[in-house]
Amino acid sequence: MGDTRLEPVVLSEAERLTLENWARRRSTAQGLAVRARIVLACANGWNNTVVAARLDVGRDTVRRWRTRFLRDRLDGLVDEPRPGVPRTITDAQVEEVVVRTLEETPSAGTHWSKRELAKVVGISPASVLRIWHAFGLQPWRTETFKISPDPFLIDKIRDVVGLYLAPPANAVVFAVDEKPQIQALERTAPVLPMIPGVPERRSFDYVRHGTIDLFAALNTATGKVISKLSAQHRAVDFRDFLDEIDRQTEPGLAVHVICDNLSAHKAPVVHKWLLAHSHFQLHFTPTYSSWINQVERWFAELERRCLERGVFCSLDDLKSALEDWIKVWNDAARPFKWTKTADQILDRIGRYCDRISEPGH
Repeated sequence: MGDTRLEPVVLSEAERLTLENWARRRSTAQGLAVRARIVLACANGWNNTVVAARLDVGRDTVRRWRTRFLRDRLDGLVDEPRPGVPRTITDAQVEEVVVRTLEETPSAGTHWSKRELAKVVGISPASVLRIWHAFGLQPWRTETFKISPDPFLIDKIRDVVGLYLAPPANAVVFAVDEKPQIQALERTAPVLPMIPGVPERRSFDYVRHGTIDLFAALNTATGKVISKLSAQHRAVDFRDFLDEIDRQTEPGLAVHVICDNLSAHKAPVVHKWLLAHSHFQLHFTPTYSSWINQVERWFAELERRCLERGVFCSLDDLKSALEDWIKVWNDAARPFKWTKTADQILDRIGRYCDRISEPGH
């Protein structure tokens, strides 16, 4: 059905201010924020198809909220009451919990606990927790991030992501890195195996029997890994690993190697090797951006499934465990699927920068 003969949406000044507040304020439920944006877009004179495309929602969704607003005005955008026991917590208390969580901190504290906030608002701690869950708030959690200062950040992101999403013809792409100082750790007491109702248990302390470095090259098309164990990770060791990659790559293919900005990767001995192997090309990730190198995802699997709970009574035990695990991986290798485009990554970095530059940060 088309969008012909749509009744125009005309807003009063008060309605527009309320809708803009709902669409903008962090404390607003996301469903209500989307409805407010839909009505504001309809008030611009756009038809349902245009509004749906601009806001990335379904046309039926736009039609529903346009109709409800024209019929019930602002009240039509608020969720209708559901059957059951009436709420004992007011909308004002819900809003106070959300606003205080997002915009304030307790005195002499960095973030709210449910009991502290419940005391201030005058509701139970369980109610505070339910409100947090409803709005997706987790004040006890924190994550870290680092904005790369690399002057060639945009170019490098486009280069690396381009190799993932549109690899060159007659070429192979390897994501390469080192995992240094892998420790051969032996627990001071035997590991107690899992039994029903009790997880596996291991002693806190350990004996270290030495370390080993692992070079890995992940074929981004197949998921298979070329590896090399080394006592160190110097420039000559990296050069030798490039030799190993060359030996295991089909002749006649161009080889694109994604790696980080470690000085060993840019040393004169590596430059000299590259001059003698013109079919090799290095692509460097942006500074502080190891997340963009797919081999890091493989290292995470290695850590979780082989090293984290492994017990190694000698350095030879560790080497054997690494070689065995990599062989099992390669026997059933599957590539990791890269889904983000360069523009999507750069847009997200831009949003981080915008938030950092907001007043109060």
